[in-house]
Amino acid sequence: MLNDDDFRKICELHHLSKEAIEVIQQIRTSPPARRVSSTRGSLSGFYSSKKMGVTIQYESHTLELPITYLLEHDPKVYEFYDQPPTFPIRYLVNGKRRGHLYTADQFVISEDFVGWQECKTEEKFEKLSKEHPERY
Repeated sequence: MLNDDDFRKICELHHLSKEAIEVIQQIRTSPPARRVSSTRGSLSGFYSSKKMGVTIQYESHTLELPITYLLEHDPKVYEFYDQPPTFPIRYLVNGKRRGHLYTADQFVISEDFVGWQECKTEEKFEKLSKEHPERY
C-alpha cells in the first residue's frame, strides 16, 4: 500500500484534481460498499491480499478472482479495492434525465491507471451496450 507521500506523488503523476483526490481518499479509507454473493453460474469468495493487507471479495471465480490475482501480483499496481463506495451515474433516456447508484467491481491505483474497473466479459459488455446504450 502507498504511504501519504507516495500517494501524493501518484496524484501528481496523473494530474488529479483536488476533487478526484478527495474521492480516492474516501475509497482508500472506506470498507467495501456491499458484500458479494454467489448467483446462478458464479461462485463468490475471498482472496487474502498480502499487497493490501485485507481480504478482497470476488463475485466470480472465473473472472473477478483471476483479475484480483493479476492485480495482486502486478508490480505496477499499488492498491486495489473491491466494491468501492457507490456513486451516482446520470444519463438521458428519450430526453429524460435518469440515473441510479452504482457500485463498481474494483477501484485500482497503478502506475499507468487510476480509476474504477468493471470485470465483465466482452460478450457481456456487448449485450449491456445493446440493452442500455445510454449507459455503455
